[in-house]
Amino acid sequence: MAGGWEAGLLLGGIVMLGASVQWLTGMGFALVAVPALALLLGPAQGVVLANCASGAICLVGLAGGGWRLVRLGAMVPLCAAAACTVPAGTWLARRLPEPELLVFMGALVTAAVLLVLRGARVPALRGGGGAVAAGAVGGFMNSAAGVGGPPVSLYAVNAGWTVREFVPNAFFYGAVVNVFSVAANGVPRLSAPVWGLAVAGMVVGGLIGRGLAGRVPEKQARLLVLLLALGGGVTTLAKGLWGL
Repeated sequence: MAGGWEAGLLLGGIVMLGASVQWLTGMGFALVAVPALALLLGPAQGVVLANCASGAICLVGLAGGGWRLVRLGAMVPLCAAAACTVPAGTWLARRLPEPELLVFMGALVTAAVLLVLRGARVPALRGGGGAVAAGAVGGFMNSAAGVGGPPVSLYAVNAGWTVREFVPNAFFYGAVVNVFSVAANGVPRLSAPVWGLAVAGMVVGGLIGRGLAGRVPEKQARLLVLLLALGGGVTTLAKGLWGL
């Protein structure tokens, strides 16, 4: 990563913001952070850092007691389907030139956010078949563009889950799918000081998010996350189109 300490501090700030919204909503890290990380590190390295950070946050959330609220009946088919499509997403990401990958990532983020904002009702995303469909799309998106949460969010909307029900299940899904994605994509090539700033950003962001979780209304927090993600997705799409 070029740019020295300034870029390292910016990266730490991006990770901190992503971590804080992940603790608020269960899935905000990738939507908020991936577009900015892709612009800072390049799309490939941005995605793998997002996979590492989001997976770590999800594991911590589960270890804190969230695992007791996981609905394994829904999560097992979701995660199994995601594991099957992660290699396809990795294959595609490695073969697209950077401008085209930025366009792909920006378009995915933008479309996913708009669907979640609308609270789209999709009959195909209900029941066991819906879990498999959402997991398959989410696994592909997670390994290709770092944003695997929206299909799971749409599944939860169509299943009628509350935010309280969604968060621990999103952590479980995020932990599993990001382990597969890191195994497929590897870890980002960052210097030790930059890794330190990224970890510090995760810790501070987690503390901020947990502190705000009981104070910020769920609806407002979710809307803020989605608006930030929409801005990042549009910016990434524009940069990719400019470089074509």
